[in-house]
Amino acid sequence: MTVVCPAPMKATSNGAWQGDNPLDYALPLAILQICLVVVFTRSLALLLRPLRQPRVIAEIIGGILLGPSAFGRSQKFLHTVFPARSMTVLDTLANIGLLFFLFLVGLELDIRAIRHTGKKALGIAVAGISLPFLLGVGTSVVLRATISRGVSTGPFLVFMGVSLSITAFPVLARILAELKLLTTDVGRMAMSAAAVNDVAAWILLALAIALSGTNTSPLVSLWVLLTCAAFLVFAILVLRPALALMARRSPEGEPIKELYICATLSLVLASGFATDCIGIHALFGAFVVGIIVPKDGPFAGVLIEKIEDLVSGLLLPLYFVSSGLKTNVATIKGAESWGLLVLVIFTACFGKIVGTLVVSLIVKVPFREAVTLGFLMNTKGLVELIVLNIGKDRKVLNDQTFAILVLMALFTTFITTPIVTAVYKPARKAKPYKHRTIQRNDLDTELRMLACFHSTRNIPSMINLMESSRGTRSRGLCVYAMHLMELSERSSAISMVHKARMNGIPFWDKKRPDHDQIVIAFEAYQQLSRVCIRPMTAISALHSIHEDIYTSAEEKRVALILLPFHKHQRLDGTLESLGHSFHLVNLRVLQKAPCSVGILVDRGLGGATQVPAKDVSFEITAFFFGGRDDREAVAYGARMAEHPGIVLTLVRFLLPHHQPEGNNKSFMMMGMSTKNNNNNNKISNGDHQMTIGDVGMEDVEEEEKRADEEFLNKYLSSSAYDNKESLSSSLMIKYEEKVVGGREEIVGVMKGVSKCNLFLVGRMPPAAPLLDGSSSTDCPELGPVGSFLASSDEISTTASVLVIQQYNPAAAANNNNQLLHPALVVEDDDQEIDMSV
Repeated sequence: MTVVCPAPMKATSNGAWQGDNPLDYALPLAILQICLVVVFTRSLALLLRPLRQPRVIAEIIGGILLGPSAFGRSQKFLHTVFPARSMTVLDTLANIGLLFFLFLVGLELDIRAIRHTGKKALGIAVAGISLPFLLGVGTSVVLRATISRGVSTGPFLVFMGVSLSITAFPVLARILAELKLLTTDVGRMAMSAAAVNDVAAWILLALAIALSGTNTSPLVSLWVLLTCAAFLVFAILVLRPALALMARRSPEGEPIKELYICATLSLVLASGFATDCIGIHALFGAFVVGIIVPKDGPFAGVLIEKIEDLVSGLLLPLYFVSSGLKTNVATIKGAESWGLLVLVIFTACFGKIVGTLVVSLIVKVPFREAVTLGFLMNTKGLVELIVLNIGKDRKVLNDQTFAILVLMALFTTFITTPIVTAVYKPARKAKPYKHRTIQRNDLDTELRMLACFHSTRNIPSMINLMESSRGTRSRGLCVYAMHLMELSERSSAISMVHKARMNGIPFWDKKRPDHDQIVIAFEAYQQLSRVCIRPMTAISALHSIHEDIYTSAEEKRVALILLPFHKHQRLDGTLESLGHSFHLVNLRVLQKAPCSVGILVDRGLGGATQVPAKDVSFEITAFFFGGRDDREAVAYGARMAEHPGIVLTLVRFLLPHHQPEGNNKSFMMMGMSTKNNNNNNKISNGDHQMTIGDVGMEDVEEEEKRADEEFLNKYLSSSAYDNKESLSSSLMIKYEEKVVGGREEIVGVMKGVSKCNLFLVGRMPPAAPLLDGSSSTDCPELGPVGSFLASSDEISTTASVLVIQQYNPAAAANNNNQLLHPALVVEDDDQEIDMSV
């Protein structure tokens, strides 16, 4: 009998107009496949986002649905989009993407962190590997007696043990970050144990591949293992010094030479070729090169930036489709097959959960946390699919066994997030504290601020603002400087998480040789000033990072949260948006903050560098229309005026019918005390105090006016000079009252005092005349005055704007009884960090 093989596919077509079908040619068909896979898997990821599932779940499900289990049941679809003769090209592209992805995984896996794994995490990792591996070996006996008859015993036992004992480190990191558990004891132990598990899984997989060759002679497997060991020695002694040399010649702040990037990527391919020749799969060569690349310096980060988007976004999803095309759920039919599926799922879950639970209880981990650890360690992912695909390619796993194990990996990963959310709720009542505003009765108490920033661009202005706010009190200023870092689906996000976790070591650890410009800037400022700086890091998705901010503010008992505006100033003076997501972060913090909030529109306060304390010479203008927010802004300005290099100009706007008697139009005060009333919970009227809930709207308005008068009298009247000894330096405050009747007059007054360094305004003052055509609708977080100052061309474009919203206990009353989850924050503090829940 003669068999006619189809001709190989040509690369490109002549086009449809010349009678060619593009789908009969390799390149256009591959392009269609990639586009279809990316659109389909990303759409599934959006659908699964409300369930807080990692993207790998959507990619696995998408691969299965495109295969013979769903859409592939249509032979027309399968033969048109995924014909058999195109699978060689598809598998080649998928494996190239997988090759470089494993290189990225190696780049992100820091062996130094694994060497310092604690005893608890190491014990949990060993238990999480050994018991599932033994149960996998037992399950393999049942499968060989039923649906896997005739397969080689040794390789099948190892493949089953490995597939049941794997924990997916990247997937687990994203789940922990999504649930905000990375900084808890549970998250620390889970990440450390998963890193150990990851390395052990690759060693076991190498053993399984060595045993699964077509030649059954044990000498061949021995030669494979010995040659593999020789390759590892060569990589450590020869390749590692070469990579270290390139890393040393790539200093911080300078572009990496294109030759070094090309040489490293070529080395990845060459190592893959070498390990494929050895017989342990090309993936191992790429993985080893990723591990031996030096992690310090910018070299590894640049490599990740060069390849991760192309690999993770386009090529890697092809691997999931390639797996899905091999997965046919229809092969699981009959009571026996479904019973075996239940058995495999039960065995995988039982081994991981019980093994982890027992060892966790032995090392005195609380029961609820031990159960949570068990489910977290049961997470599967890409490595599981790699094991199963290699087993299928090596004829160790048949179609039915392969489908059962793929569904097992999908099920165990899918249940992790909902079960952990239900079992482990690290929630506690927020501890009440008194000083939630800058305006307070006792000014000698410490002022705590939480200063947030996105990048190094915000740091000079933030430090200059801290220097201006330090005051002259015996108990001065404590600033928690929080670096807001977005956790995305990109591969490098896991590297960031891994550095932040480091088995509980702070993100900015002084013992590590990392040269972080942010750390250096804050440490240098702290040494040169009396301000206490405590760096922190928040790692979360932008849609939930506001929770980290206000939860940290609650835990650190801060009085003011400083946020950067979502727009930064370009060289031509215009404001350029950083993105709508950053805008939403500020709005959400304003809504639920447990203290006062300030938003800084940065136009280079003090210039592009830190200004030394002796050289500080700032002019600050505060506009006072009245109301809670304006009082808070003036209270903050008065504290800033304690600095010997700062002059505060306080401009009060009055309507024609509201002119208090006895007030001068313009005068200057020096050496006055800034003692004032705390209006957090009540509106004061002499000796009588009344809550807002006790009066109507008209009474509230009248009480607000009285509160404004009392507040300013405390600052401006002669009775404010009683406690001069509490100040180590005099205050320079200029006070002006301006009677205005409309927008034009207000703008005219603002122009007259616009030659300053910083505007201080309240977010929501009763500034009705200014609302007429001047407020910006796209920046509600700045309020009418702040929006006008930030966006108007009529006022100075060189002065920064700080918009302040005072904490309102009445508005926050609905949130007082809510449970707060620990924020994803890593603090740099000399004291021991208590991460218990």
